[in-house]
Amino acid sequence: MEQVKTVFFLTLLSVVFVTVGFMLAGSSGATIALLVVGGMNFYAYYYSDKQVLKHYDAQELPTNHYIYKIVLRLINKANIPMPKVYIINDNTPNAFATGRNPENAAVAVTSGLLDILDEKEIEGVIAHELSHVKHYDILIGTIAATVAGAIAWVANIMQFSSLFGGGNRNVHPIVTIALAIILPIAASIVQMSVSRSREYMADEGAARLTGDPSYLQSALSKLESYAKRGNLNHATPETAHMFIINPFSGKDIKFGDLFRTHPSTEDRIARLEELKFEMR
Repeated sequence: MEQVKTVFFLTLLSVVFVTVGFMLAGSSGATIALLVVGGMNFYAYYYSDKQVLKHYDAQELPTNHYIYKIVLRLINKANIPMPKVYIINDNTPNAFATGRNPENAAVAVTSGLLDILDEKEIEGVIAHELSHVKHYDILIGTIAATVAGAIAWVANIMQFSSLFGGGNRNVHPIVTIALAIILPIAASIVQMSVSRSREYMADEGAARLTGDPSYLQSALSKLESYAKRGNLNHATPETAHMFIINPFSGKDIKFGDLFRTHPSTEDRIARLEELKFEMR
């Protein structure tokens, strides 16, 4: 079900983007917009992982580190290539995966995560991130974020164009301005829906990979509690969806479920509890 929802939302996001381009300049506007987002996706596909790791000053772990050994054990179960393993020197516990495919992936954990979780809980977190890698979630999330950002950019052009008499002459300027405001919001909602769907799937993947949902349940409970006490250094809204727990939990303004980058931790733990009985 979550996979069907993801395909639906990505399709909807593409339709919204084409609509924005058409509203700006008809069929030629839609074509130009698609070319722009294609270029953005190309850059994101090949370079976004390096940018994120550099932004958080991630340092690669040596092969004799116990985290590396946990990853090695799990990738053998998951039957995927060995990703690079990084640590981020930050007291706020969190983790993320990045990379365009399993052959070019990386998993990063903060030093704070290693301080508060035991080895089974760490295994649950890493299994979650490896599930993202195995199912190409990072690539899907990057595409969703890039298209949503492109929609916002083109919508800004729409507003200026309408104010100064440009744009598609077959559409009333008031309608164009209204859509320029509404469509980026709709795109953000779709992007966040994609992110939430992939989180549920990664949680289930982690439970099946470790063989025990309680590993991740316990880890999520601790991570949520600590995340509310402070925010990850250098965290940005553009990368928030990558983390296992929203890095802005400590100051997140509540706009309702539509605007969440992650499902609520309570819901995630409850789904894992249901999965326990299924796996038994």
